[in-house]
Amino acid sequence: MTPLNMSDAEDFECGRTVSGVYSESIQTHASAVSWGAIVAGAAGGAALSLILLMLGTGLGLSSVSPWAYSGISATTFGVSTILWLTFTQLVASGMGGYLAGRLRTKWVAVHTDEVYFRDTAHGFLAWAIAALATAALLTSVIGSIVSGGIQAGASAAGGVATATAVGSEMAKFNSDSGSMGYFVDSLFRKDINTAISAADIAGSDVMPGWHPKPIPGGFAPEVTRIFMNSIHTSSLPEEDIRYVGQVVAQRTGLTQQDAEKRVTDTYARVLAKLHDAETAAKESADKGRKASAYAALWLFISLLIGAFVASFAATIGGRQRDM
Repeated sequence: MTPLNMSDAEDFECGRTVSGVYSESIQTHASAVSWGAIVAGAAGGAALSLILLMLGTGLGLSSVSPWAYSGISATTFGVSTILWLTFTQLVASGMGGYLAGRLRTKWVAVHTDEVYFRDTAHGFLAWAIAALATAALLTSVIGSIVSGGIQAGASAAGGVATATAVGSEMAKFNSDSGSMGYFVDSLFRKDINTAISAADIAGSDVMPGWHPKPIPGGFAPEVTRIFMNSIHTSSLPEEDIRYVGQVVAQRTGLTQQDAEKRVTDTYARVLAKLHDAETAAKESADKGRKASAYAALWLFISLLIGAFVASFAATIGGRQRDM
């Protein structure tokens, strides 16, 4: 029988056995992290999360409809999306954490509190890797939420949406078939109650020789340019009102005073339309900003819940592993 050396004798005096010393020696050199179990749990959690997200997308698209009074409302759709994201995190993170805790190696001669901490860490690491893997697969979705929120916030704060909307509307106005063309045509529209001169009615079938007077050549584009310049300067000068009123009076037979009133009324309608476009752009930007903010906040909350559930599930799996 091999005699014990002095260190072994000291170990016996301290109440320690040879097997205990051997176990502690192994434990000292053993890693506290079972990466195989963590990766396995993360893979399972990420795959389950992806499947549930695809299922949620399919259910969501099948529940909406472009027809009025058909399908769920926008509020119901938003609440359902939040609940499904939370459910997905609960199930997927719980599965990943449980696998990481159940598949890890057994730690020998480790205090119970230390085992609990390591299991919690394994579950958290499995959740972190699964979250990063899922984010890598859904980069476009997450990126659209973040970038959409930033762009919407910047637009609302800096007036970019307003400038874009007004510029777009003015670009439409510049074309003959656009809104400005309609306003100019209405400006030169003859009032049916206005008396028609004898020269206008001579020679027509019903009223022999009558034909509507065309808009004086070159005046329609000129009036359009006058209005566009006034929109940029935010006011229509009196001389422009007087000049355009003369052209309108020549075309329609209105008095100078009535023609100028029509000019100012038409210009006010143009400004009102631009103001409506500006308001609509601001409302759209504000809705986009709020939607992106709510999506980001609830995504954060669901991920936080997933981290907690994964860590807790890993302790359950680890406890069952050591039984």
